[in-house]
Amino acid sequence: MADLLSIIADSREQAPYAFDPNRFSVERRALPAGDYSLVGSEERVAVERKSLVDFAQTVIRARRRFHEELRKLAAREFACVVVEGSLRDVIEGVYGTGAHPHAVFGAAIPICVDWGVPVHFCGDRQTAKQFVEAYLERCARAINERGLG
Repeated sequence: MADLLSIIADSREQAPYAFDPNRFSVERRALPAGDYSLVGSEERVAVERKSLVDFAQTVIRARRRFHEELRKLAAREFACVVVEGSLRDVIEGVYGTGAHPHAVFGAAIPICVDWGVPVHFCGDRQTAKQFVEAYLERCARAINERGLG
């Protein structure tokens, strides 16, 4: 069996993913940015996880605080925001926060363009977890291939 990829789940993460124990070892501790990273690459890799409701509330009502998080993410070599919902869910306003769908949708674009941090709408929690697993694996491979580790 291959070595397990060592990842960190932020200790403040309220709903951490249950990563595949055959592929990952997970430690919980505070991260400088994001909710997930790779052990030894915390300054290079950050994944910010958001439920759809949290994303809608954050980009509308907690913009200043989120901008600070985006500043930290943008400083990483590999960073993204993973949303447990679809873009269709945003457009249809199924998150129930009262924020207008156009405002929530419109807030996602500057995250990508102005901050340079991709936002991945993954449809649901399970798909988002699978995305994060694959993303972290690819980041680890890229770091190793580039000799940056």
